[in-house]
Amino acid sequence: MASPMAAPAYTPVSQADLVGASTSDGWLMFNRDYSGQDYAPFDQINTSNVASLTTAWTSGKIAIPDGFEGTPVVVGTYMFVTTPRDHVIAYNAKTGEKLWQYDYQVAPEAFKTLCCDINNRGVAVYGNSVIFGTLDNHVVALDATTGKEQWNVSLAEAGTGYSITEAPLVVNGKVIIASGGGEYGARGFIVGLDAATGNQVWKIYTIPSPDEPGGDTWPKGMYQTGGGASWMTGTYDSDTNTLLWGVGNPSPWLAKMRPGKNLYSDSLLALDPDTGKMKWYYQYTANDSWDYDGVNTPQLADITYKGKPYKAIIEANRNGYFYAIDRTNGKLIYAKTFVHDTSILGIDKTGHAITNDANKPTLTKSIFTCPSFLGGKNWWPGSVDPDTNMAYVPTLHACMTMVGVPVTYSAGLPFLGEKFEMKDDPESPGQYGSLQAIDLSTGKQVWEQKSSFPWDAGTLATKGGLVFSGTPDGYLKAFDAKTGDVVWTSPQLTSGIISNPISYQIDGVQYVAVWTGWGGVWPIWAGKLAIPEAKIPRGGQLYVFALHS
Repeated sequence: MASPMAAPAYTPVSQADLVGASTSDGWLMFNRDYSGQDYAPFDQINTSNVASLTTAWTSGKIAIPDGFEGTPVVVGTYMFVTTPRDHVIAYNAKTGEKLWQYDYQVAPEAFKTLCCDINNRGVAVYGNSVIFGTLDNHVVALDATTGKEQWNVSLAEAGTGYSITEAPLVVNGKVIIASGGGEYGARGFIVGLDAATGNQVWKIYTIPSPDEPGGDTWPKGMYQTGGGASWMTGTYDSDTNTLLWGVGNPSPWLAKMRPGKNLYSDSLLALDPDTGKMKWYYQYTANDSWDYDGVNTPQLADITYKGKPYKAIIEANRNGYFYAIDRTNGKLIYAKTFVHDTSILGIDKTGHAITNDANKPTLTKSIFTCPSFLGGKNWWPGSVDPDTNMAYVPTLHACMTMVGVPVTYSAGLPFLGEKFEMKDDPESPGQYGSLQAIDLSTGKQVWEQKSSFPWDAGTLATKGGLVFSGTPDGYLKAFDAKTGDVVWTSPQLTSGIISNPISYQIDGVQYVAVWTGWGGVWPIWAGKLAIPEAKIPRGGQLYVFALHS
């Protein structure tokens, strides 16, 4: 399984290190630090010299045809990456030397219940451990210097609808990780595991039973197949000891089958990381019939709105609204549209979305609405620059038709109740993506870079005044954070980019790294809109860039 080589020294990662990750030279977790801002405070690479960026090292091409969606984690000189099909590789982050590789053997039945490609988004680090989830619902800890298994626990049976593709988050010695599977009626859950042993400390279900708060927002018995998968990594407010974790779509998709608000689907949950107890929640889209998951990264940001300061959570939601929410109590600060939106009519006096019931399909009614089920923004992390006071949002521009179809639940089979087809947005035909900068004090767009391709990659903001993001045709680009001007474009890389760039420093040298490897949701679900990307080469390759010396 693991193939260890001579290992450099490794410094164990403590909770204090994770709390201080924003000032680290490394990249200690999926979104760099607990805030989820994907912001690196490094300025060696900046707007005046980024044109000199060249390849420092590369992994060489990895012949796996699935989408490479992982974010590298860097601790000292160690870089830990995951590939599709749950492989974990450790590199020397300075030289590119492979230190070890661990190839997890996924149970074959797990591949039957994967809606959205065979991906793995990354690891968590704590102590001497590298921890990751698997497609067949295991959580595994490896020794950081050798790749040898330390523990391996199962959270759910393979092939029953559950899967894990997110990177874990470690808080207070607990591994926080959640399930995927909302398209299969798998009742979502989030767990806290002891990081030393893998033993379960707590578990909560995201769809409440009838005797729990919110249970009366579901028809009788439907909570057991209600979906609500929390399939993306959350964030953490260390000041208040609060996890912020998103919840995905309800099951089945057809809302007419489950009248009610359907808590806590499409919601943001504030949880105690030590017990899993809920502190508050905010539901983005009640009684969703459009697959508008609420799992996009809830980013912590201190903002001022209409002259008043707030400790906020900001999120560009699938439903087409850019939200600022008070992270101390879950109350809405503002919500502004950032794409063409006909599913949501506005925000009511209680601070919640007014859904357009006329644009919900039934068994006899087909509808056309915007945005599509892939959302105004999908899972790809955006970034926040505290210097510019802007969020940088990878954006999709597409609409869809939907119509209901009869469906009954059967474990391990899709549980949708709708047929759908993605369509051009009539307000921007032929434009399927853009990178937007949004002013956090207003929620309004500052600049936009438009593209005929979908914007399927995350963003990285740096203190050098730059925003990095990749394109489906295989280019990593740097944008001026203030103006949106393209100030550097890489040579064309071996495949398209659907991952998140990172930056780290070793021995006074700043690096920028990104996976190539086209795949993910767009080629699977976009139908005719995805034809232009059909010939993009498959296979992954890790690229690391630095300034030419």
